[in-house]
Amino acid sequence: MGQVMQRYFHRSVWLFAIAFLSSQAGVASAQAPFYQGKTIKLIVGTSAGDLYDQWARVLTPALAKNLPGNPDALVQNMPGAGHRVAANYLFTIAKPDGLTLAATILPSLYFDQLVGRKEVQFDWSRFSWIGSPVQEEHVFFVRTDTPYKTLDDIKRAAEPPKCGATGLGSTGYYLPRLFEEALGLKFNIVTGYPGGAELNLAIERGELQCRAFTITAYVADREPFNSWRKSGTIRALIQTSSQRDPRLADVPTIYELMDKEKTPAALRRVAEVILAPGAFGRPMIGPPGLPADRVKQLREAYLRALKDPAIIAYAKKLDWHLEAKSGDELQGHSKKVIDQPSDVIVRMKKILGD
Repeated sequence: MGQVMQRYFHRSVWLFAIAFLSSQAGVASAQAPFYQGKTIKLIVGTSAGDLYDQWARVLTPALAKNLPGNPDALVQNMPGAGHRVAANYLFTIAKPDGLTLAATILPSLYFDQLVGRKEVQFDWSRFSWIGSPVQEEHVFFVRTDTPYKTLDDIKRAAEPPKCGATGLGSTGYYLPRLFEEALGLKFNIVTGYPGGAELNLAIERGELQCRAFTITAYVADREPFNSWRKSGTIRALIQTSSQRDPRLADVPTIYELMDKEKTPAALRRVAEVILAPGAFGRPMIGPPGLPADRVKQLREAYLRALKDPAIIAYAKKLDWHLEAKSGDELQGHSKKVIDQPSDVIVRMKKILGD
């Protein structure tokens, strides 16, 4: 009987030890950070080389470094239709697990949804908003070796200047269209360029005479803009700020010009909606349905990443004033811009060519 009890005792101890070790392994596994040993993919909606792409490649390692578990990270370019290809992919295909994000998305992309374009497969307000480093305004410029020296020259021209854009939701398209409606100008807008690098090349070759894009990119310490400004190849004619940016102190704002042209109040209200993307800046977003704890981790890591020395040095090079907007702020703003009355949407459809 003693031997039986002894065997029973040893067997019980053995089973207890197995159970204890298994439970400890489970605890250790549960405590391991989600991102440990994984790779996050950050999508860029343009081709390589433009400012969206450059920002993503500086941001990506800083973000990964600040996530629990220090995951690996890579950037994937997904150009097409003014970031719409990337947005559709993120909304309909990417898993909502926090491993696939858009490093930065075109802040005016919600126009496509507002006017009901059939290619749109996303709901702007349902993306998981992570954060943005800046608020950004825009500038419109022309080549100086063209007949279009001033806005009056553009207004009187028998043949409108040719401006380039990546897609219908890009600033290169919708700002010239807004200038047409609000200021009485006229443009020939060519869409379909994959990204900023291709647009710059077209400007360089004289294939295009004008373009609208961010003030940040226009004044950045990079080519071809340094050479263009020094040689007088381009001239800025309009900026979208409510007040003149000190870096473009001699360039009138669209609000000044609307005052001069006596733009009707109803059209000015539409202009305010169309100019609202500046508040989004260069936002990072994730798929809809990300777990709340994952969203929290990403938002906190994003804000910490903006304090990384590499990010600060890059912002200084671009003359950026880093003014981070939280994901929570952007989430609320995304709902606000989508909620527009029918008369505004009708006007927007006219301006955007729908």
